[in-house]
Amino acid sequence: MDEETGPGTACLIGSALNGTDSYRIAMDNYVNRGPMKVSPYLLPNVCANLPAGKAGMLLNFTGPIFSPQGACASANHAIAIGAKMIRDGDCDFALVGGVETCLVPEIIQGFSNMLATIKVGEKDRAYSDPMQASRPFSLDRKGFVLAEGAGVLVLAAEEKIESCGLQKKAEIAGIGMTSDAKHFTRPNRETIVRAMHAAIADAEISPQDIGSINAHGTSTPTGDATEVECLREVFAENVSNIPVTANKSQVGHSLGASAAIEAALSIEAMNQKIVLPTVNHIPDPAFDDIDVVPNASRNHSYEHVLSNSFGFGGTNCCIVFRGV
Repeated sequence: MDEETGPGTACLIGSALNGTDSYRIAMDNYVNRGPMKVSPYLLPNVCANLPAGKAGMLLNFTGPIFSPQGACASANHAIAIGAKMIRDGDCDFALVGGVETCLVPEIIQGFSNMLATIKVGEKDRAYSDPMQASRPFSLDRKGFVLAEGAGVLVLAAEEKIESCGLQKKAEIAGIGMTSDAKHFTRPNRETIVRAMHAAIADAEISPQDIGSINAHGTSTPTGDATEVECLREVFAENVSNIPVTANKSQVGHSLGASAAIEAALSIEAMNQKIVLPTVNHIPDPAFDDIDVVPNASRNHSYEHVLSNSFGFGGTNCCIVFRGV
């Protein structure tokens, strides 16, 4: 960062549940130690823009900072909006992604009570091997594994890449954003399909040009089945020829951070000419036309990857990355 790049750098860090860890500590102190033990830093810590603001304090950039709030699609929204800001000349660089610190008892229990996360009994294969708990598109999927994490991508205007000594990894070729207008948590097939079509059209390519798909793939019975139905509608008879990866099988579901982590993995895999696996997979006959890259990575050369993210409240954001 210097006098030229600092003012031209934006930071958009999304989060589904930002600050819940700080709020929990404050509430515990309030109840058990008294009101004067509530931290004076509680309020800034629950502000959604604080991760972006703290990054600015550490790195010394002064462009726009804010937090796109799209539940589990937050990081894809950050990537999309950051790319549009650069395109429109609002900034030259954008740090975009998501962060989540959600492993607190109330959040864990809330997801459990809404039957979103996996319950592991003695007969479940994850009982003796917890690494098998996250299993998107598998016959015995039972819900996602809640995770924490963070991921950030550096976006740059084309003309700034070489002058700043950056190495180009990929291009954000297409963006599609929709909302469901249907239900808090149940996905809407029609609007998800429209988001995928919009991203592909924005990239000025056809569905046949997509060489890999990074699925939202949370490991829930309904969510995975709906996403497969949407993929079939978008890609028709070609759907069986496109590898579909679910990174959450390996790293769990970090909510607002997940799309940024998956974007980084998708771009790196494309550059290495591989597709990453969907691990812990037991074939589901209902998905026998979908290649989920079961259990092991595979060599595969392609130019475009579609990354899907969907969130509570009915928010959908799909992005097409183009290799360079």
